[in-house]
Amino acid sequence: MGNNNLQPRFGSILGIWAAVILVGGTVSHCFAQEAQEPPESAAAVAPESLKNTQANRDAEKVKHHPPDLTAKKRMGKASFYANKFAGRKMADGARMDPHGSNAASKTLPLGTTAKVTNLETGKSAVVTIRDRGPYVPGRIVDLSPDTAKQIGISRRKGVALVVVAPIAVPQPDGGVKLGAAAHEPLEVEGTTVTRAIRDVSIDTRTVLR
Repeated sequence: MGNNNLQPRFGSILGIWAAVILVGGTVSHCFAQEAQEPPESAAAVAPESLKNTQANRDAEKVKHHPPDLTAKKRMGKASFYANKFAGRKMADGARMDPHGSNAASKTLPLGTTAKVTNLETGKSAVVTIRDRGPYVPGRIVDLSPDTAKQIGISRRKGVALVVVAPIAVPQPDGGVKLGAAAHEPLEVEGTTVTRAIRDVSIDTRTVLR
């Protein structure tokens, strides 16, 4: 008789425990799902300061860009000159050649030779820094249209993530500092690193003033 009275009670207790376990499992599953949700990609939402707006371009142009004499590799975005800039004077006085190896940098000294490698395609080209720019946040080099095509930057895309590895960097005292790519024996589209170093040592006399 006593056992019969206990059975409903045990049934109620087991029912309560089952409900608690079920709810607990559901809550745990919800928390697990929330924890596994990937955070919104930082690349998908660019900070306002890095967007290609007129305000940011104007700010970039007046910002102080200290000369980079370290000859170290830098990573950033590369773009290329628009057709309207063909033939215009660059910072070193030469005319912009859309088919040449001339390039622009905000920080590398004029006359610097560097190897620019497109990280998406793996293709490289040797350029000479002869102009200033590009004045867009996040961009570290502007290439001629032919050089951009050579390393796989399409006109539709317009920009690419690149590594700029200096070969030879003119110094304020008139000397030349060998850069990160100076000892790379690879030949890039007919321009050897040795030839690039020789050429920059000649250009230094006219570029540095």
